[in-house]
Amino acid sequence: MTAAPGCVDNLLQTLRAALEPHGLFLRGTVNFAPGEAAPQLNGGEPAASVVLIGNIGGSIWKPFTTWREGEPSRGGSDPLDNWSKRVICPVAEVVAATAYFPSDPPWQPFQQWAMRAEGLEPSPLGILIHPHYGLWHGYRGALGFDRALPQTGSVMAGHPCEICEAKPCISACPADALASGTFEVGRCRAHLKAEAAGGCLARGCLSRDACPVGWDYRYSPAQLSFHMAALSL
Repeated sequence: MTAAPGCVDNLLQTLRAALEPHGLFLRGTVNFAPGEAAPQLNGGEPAASVVLIGNIGGSIWKPFTTWREGEPSRGGSDPLDNWSKRVICPVAEVVAATAYFPSDPPWQPFQQWAMRAEGLEPSPLGILIHPHYGLWHGYRGALGFDRALPQTGSVMAGHPCEICEAKPCISACPADALASGTFEVGRCRAHLKAEAAGGCLARGCLSRDACPVGWDYRYSPAQLSFHMAALSL
């Protein structure tokens, strides 16, 4: 099903207006061909498209922390996931869409969707690197629709890591977890477990911080500390 242009414009305007106060943005669209694997909508039929929703730099940090301060439980055991659902689910209802989240089964291929929607590729750290935002962005959810939709993000051409000769992310890793050319999760985790103070746990991943792409979008120390504290070591 394809919606009329005017209806689509109104839909996207509604989405952007509802998400902007929360620091969330439309980060790209994936349209599925007939017969292609696609997530199920609430009614059981396959989605015709998904629109990715995410943050750019630290855009969500103030709205998230303000919400969390007002919650008696401080947002529960998974506060960022809970906040994302509190924000995105009501928006899904308004536009008659199905909401998907990276933290919920059945696990959806968010990374594949992002690569397809925005043309991104993984960095040596495994995080998708954006030519403008670098490693400082993320995807908090997606909305599925029963119709094809136009592109809602910027499809990027080229991979920043291919033209980066110095590759400071590799040399900055104190655990040498990137030295082999593949991110060795075990070496990283062992280093973090042994780390008493300072370094990656206190300041965020030093390899991520060393990447020169998207420096202006770097997360604040408070946000970096929050994400590192949430790691399961």
